[in-house]
Amino acid sequence: MAQDPSEGVSESISAFIKERFLDGDPKGELEETTPLLEWGVLNSLNTVLLLNHIRGEFGVTVPPARLNARDLKNVRTITAMVRDMTAGKGA
Repeated sequence: MAQDPSEGVSESISAFIKERFLDGDPKGELEETTPLLEWGVLNSLNTVLLLNHIRGEFGVTVPPARLNARDLKNVRTITAMVRDMTAGKGA
């Protein structure tokens, strides 16, 4: 029960990306540091789908100011953004 809350966030985001954008990632290529924008995993449509997942799963609405290459670079940076935003909500 003393699990790091960001671990669950990272696992959820990774699982969503694998299932929705990488056909389940059969080769296990997705890592926390995989460059999602650079590799074309996150395009405009996929980013919207991911943001909807984050809102549904964590109750976080990502503001336009956070939709940038730094925050959406990889699973690790997306996890940090969600963690920061949930901490800001007092969650």
